[in-house]
Amino acid sequence: MIEDKVLKTIKKYNLIEKKDKVLLGVSGGPDSITMLYILNELSKKLDFEIFVSHINHGIRKEAIDDEKYVETWCEKLNIPFFVLHSKVEELAKTEKLGVEETGRKVRYEFFDKIAKKIGANKIAVAHNKNDNSETIIMNILRGSGSKGLCGIEAKQGNIIRPMIELERSEIEKFCEEKNLNPRIDKTNFENEYTRNKIRNIVIPYIKEEFNPNIVNSLERLAEIMREQEEYIQEETEKQYKNVVISEIKNDKDVYNIIVLDLKRFNKLPKIIEKKIILKAIYKLFGTVKRIEKIHLEDIIKLCNNNIGNKFLTPNKNLKIVIKNKQIHINKLK
Repeated sequence: MIEDKVLKTIKKYNLIEKKDKVLLGVSGGPDSITMLYILNELSKKLDFEIFVSHINHGIRKEAIDDEKYVETWCEKLNIPFFVLHSKVEELAKTEKLGVEETGRKVRYEFFDKIAKKIGANKIAVAHNKNDNSETIIMNILRGSGSKGLCGIEAKQGNIIRPMIELERSEIEKFCEEKNLNPRIDKTNFENEYTRNKIRNIVIPYIKEEFNPNIVNSLERLAEIMREQEEYIQEETEKQYKNVVISEIKNDKDVYNIIVLDLKRFNKLPKIIEKKIILKAIYKLFGTVKRIEKIHLEDIIKLCNNNIGNKFLTPNKNLKIVIKNKQIHINKLK
């Protein structure tokens, strides 16, 4: 029974505890409606509360029917329901982002807003094992590093994924057995977006021609990479404390300069040097999105050359300076 598998996943990753308030993101599709059904049953057993949020993206004419479907389920189960109407395509054009990226941004901003409003400490989304495989392949195609090969984690901050160890076929079978009649997003079968191409073309081809168990194979890869990444992260934290000299904040209590000991830094393995630089940049900006592999290579080379009064500006907001046997990582704006 997949209910038991979900419960096992919850316990394995400590996703939900007694008295938690969990906000579910429910689109009405097979994955999320199965998650709603199962977590509603488990909420009685594990003693936690659930709430439901739904986003009407305004893209498909069937969107209002999806919304009503989820709302009806919530009324039937007596679960608080929150909905957002958003014109994602228009917003994507305004912000000059892709529709998928904009949709994701809208979803998680709404989840955070509602979670704060109701005091929910967990946000549950319905990613499954197949989603994980698609993500890993997408990251490989983008030239991702080891972090990208970790795939979708069961828990990231307050985001939990209780369905992550279920395959899509199991979920679809469950929906049939329970007569859930989930909403089907027909755009999932259109190969306009990268993920759909991987889902509908790439993975079926790999299954047929190379490896019928590719989904499980990629999951094993992700587990190995997560273990390695966890070790590297622990080592990074330890070595960062060893090399950091000062973390200087401005008058708004925001980091604007981080200073590292050059000699100690240069003794570290290259992978840890890169991770430390990324950690420092994240502290300054809250993101490392604009930092590419070539930027890290140039910064490491600058540090290893050990020549004073030299600097790099990987982008207009960041300046790396070597002086007084120190590495100064400066936020310019």
